[in-house]
Amino acid sequence: MASLFVNVLRGHQWLYENSRGLVGHRLLFGNPTLLLRTVGRKTGQERTSALTYGRDGDSYLVTASNGGSSRPPGWLANVKAEPEVEIQVGTKRVPVVATATYPDDPDYARRFAIVDKVNQGRYAEYQKKTTRQLAVVVLTPR
Repeated sequence: MASLFVNVLRGHQWLYENSRGLVGHRLLFGNPTLLLRTVGRKTGQERTSALTYGRDGDSYLVTASNGGSSRPPGWLANVKAEPEVEIQVGTKRVPVVATATYPDDPDYARRFAIVDKVNQGRYAEYQKKTTRQLAVVVLTPR
């Protein structure tokens, strides 16, 4: 079942990218989705991840959940190594600065609640699966 879900996510991202954002912003479960473009910290190659997001003022919020895995997603290490990245929301590309936040940040709980609500409680469920604290990454337009 997990591999089916992974394939659905890959198909969604492919459609989003290849339609140049005309299709994909709200395709999967109706969640708003952005494309996060990073540079691989080891390879130097461009990497793209389709992620559910929430909004906090002008900033976009994404969660480094990796489905509740004990390992964070690779894109998190990439944005920590090079925080100046790009997102695409629908057809619009936006240069942003990525900042990972954790429970010791005074705004973390509020931000986590925003993205968890958008994702219909899935992030809270993922957090229960792991002892790793899920980062909420703030993407602030440059």
